[in-house]
Amino acid sequence: MPAVTVDDLLTLPRIAEPAGSTPDRSVRSVTTAPMGYEGEGFPVRRAFHGVDQALLDPFIHLDQMGEVEYAPGEPKGTPWHPHRGFETVTYMIDGIMEHQDSQGGGGVITNGDTQWMTAGSGLLHIEKPPEALVMSGGLFHGFQLWVNLPARDKFLAPRYQDLRADQVRLLTSSDGGALVRLIAGDVAGYTGPGATHTPITMIHATIHPGARLRLPWNAEFNALAYVLNGFGTAGPERRPVKSGQLAVFEAGEGGLTIEADRAQESRSPNLDVLILGGQPIREPVAWYGPFVMNNREQLVQAFEDYRAGRLGIIPPSAFD
Repeated sequence: MPAVTVDDLLTLPRIAEPAGSTPDRSVRSVTTAPMGYEGEGFPVRRAFHGVDQALLDPFIHLDQMGEVEYAPGEPKGTPWHPHRGFETVTYMIDGIMEHQDSQGGGGVITNGDTQWMTAGSGLLHIEKPPEALVMSGGLFHGFQLWVNLPARDKFLAPRYQDLRADQVRLLTSSDGGALVRLIAGDVAGYTGPGATHTPITMIHATIHPGARLRLPWNAEFNALAYVLNGFGTAGPERRPVKSGQLAVFEAGEGGLTIEADRAQESRSPNLDVLILGGQPIREPVAWYGPFVMNNREQLVQAFEDYRAGRLGIIPPSAFD
């Protein structure tokens, strides 16, 4: 880990630290993600478990998939399932994932690629490792994020964005000690390739031991940092964080500070962290299974539409 790197960080544009006297945002809470299983039985960590939904808005759900080294025959995916009312963002750090939907969309993402699916009005979807990976086994690590859509966009036509690893905007910290992969949104005047209906910023940062990443941040956005690997601190109070933990920052003005401990474990020599922020939607959320709507009546309708085949049908090619 990670899939996308550069040989010399000092060749990258540097992110200017926040200017002015406004203090950086403090850390409101640190929680530890429990382990679970998804789909046909692949291991995940539920990153948002135990956090008030109002603090996560506009984000709904985040699973860290792996990190796991599969033996031959072990790789698993998800069966066909419906979605409506939100966007899924699947980012592969290591490994390969195929995806296909009931409208004829699909593709393959691997090693630093991101697949952004706007479910909108609804579709059926499947995600699985390719047959060659099932046979060979191998390393699998990534995450899937669910981003809510406002009521006005719940029934948009479904669409995909496949963002390749070489499209990600690569930056470094002011001290040259962190690789910042800007996948979506804006930071310090730089823009990532992802086009979002709900304004968000998404970053995967690798911070070298002893280095500090200090980012300017949109005052209207919330701020979350989930540790994928390693040990470090978050916020000006240097709150300890480690692999599998989520730091929720306070709202308001001020930048974000994350530091890597000087001593890291041999398995992950750096601190890897997913940094998220978004414009809160501040609408009622009715969430059940694969549907994220605004009220119970819309959920009931989603299930009725699914059972009636109005979200699509599994294409015949899926049975070849």
